[in-house]
Amino acid sequence: MLSTLRLAIAAFLALMLSGPCALAFETSARAAYVLDMGTGIELLAKNPDQPLPPASMSKLMTLYMLFDALRDGRIDMGTEFTVSTKARQMGGSTMFLNEQDRPTTAELIQGIIVSSGNDATVVVAEGLAGSESAFARQMTTMAQRLGMTNSIFANASGWPDPNHRMSVRDLAVLAQHLIQEFPEYYGYFSQMEFDYQNRSPANRFNRNPLLTMGIGADGLKTGHTSEAGYGLVGSAKQGDRRVIFVISGMDSAEARAEEANAIANWSFRQFAEKTVAKAGTPIATAPVWMGGRASIDLVPAQDLKILLPALAGDRIPAEVVYSSPIEAPVARGQQLAELVVKPEGLPEIRHPLVAAEDVAAGGFAVRVKTAANVLFTRLANGPKGSM
Repeated sequence: MLSTLRLAIAAFLALMLSGPCALAFETSARAAYVLDMGTGIELLAKNPDQPLPPASMSKLMTLYMLFDALRDGRIDMGTEFTVSTKARQMGGSTMFLNEQDRPTTAELIQGIIVSSGNDATVVVAEGLAGSESAFARQMTTMAQRLGMTNSIFANASGWPDPNHRMSVRDLAVLAQHLIQEFPEYYGYFSQMEFDYQNRSPANRFNRNPLLTMGIGADGLKTGHTSEAGYGLVGSAKQGDRRVIFVISGMDSAEARAEEANAIANWSFRQFAEKTVAKAGTPIATAPVWMGGRASIDLVPAQDLKILLPALAGDRIPAEVVYSSPIEAPVARGQQLAELVVKPEGLPEIRHPLVAAEDVAAGGFAVRVKTAANVLFTRLANGPKGSM
């Protein structure tokens, strides 16, 4: 039987907050998605799963494939790649590579991130998979493994193609994987300048406008085509919190920069991660069946941190959920329940609660007493005859 204890968090977590909840962010982007990375809570979702042309933002998938090859030992940072005529002939933003060049892995990473080099992505695709079409198929397969359910790739660069699509949620998932799986390479995303062999002084600056805004931004990638509009996959860290945000379909580079900056600031200022209970602090008490003790305290195993609207009210709906009865014996640290917090405007938050101490099975006297109580209850609640 599932039992719940309905609680007001303020009653036991001592949250002294007042005022209205966070207001939803009204974005002019065609699609937008914001993820609080530490808690996994979705702060904003507008058309999050609509497959859209990602433009150069899809270069993040090419980089993931390149980082994965480094991790597997198939290449190293000094590995040299050949440049095909197809790569040299790529239009748009390039590193100005030619067939005589032998760029290294490290140079191609910088060329893709900082210079947004379409030629560099073709060099990587051909170097790892033999052809760009084969690489695109591998990108699609890898995306599915990563849980990106609305992504399909036709090329390595994001060049316009009706069969090249990603959703903003998928781009956020990809950004999270890049940050978590490849911290040794993530620093490249905040590199401000790169000019391969002094060939492209006009194209040497990182296009990410957030890197110089003082908001803790350290990645990831912009994108633009006439079909896709102006988009950005960004991440920023302030204190212990990291936020990932994606916007697509803005009308101009200026509008993209303003919107991304506003979303980042809103994400940090309208929400706060609060430690609302220390590990071992009793949250609730639950009855124990046939135990040496009649009840047990339920506590968080680690400090209980919850992301809440910064101006949340002082009473936030919550409940403790557990299967009843809890049967003895019970071991200290055994998970017995969940604290379910339901802040307004956010998905519910679940945290495990564990036993605060051991409870041994009851002895003979406890079993006899329990059996007598059950029998008495059944008799008292049995059918009543009429006279």
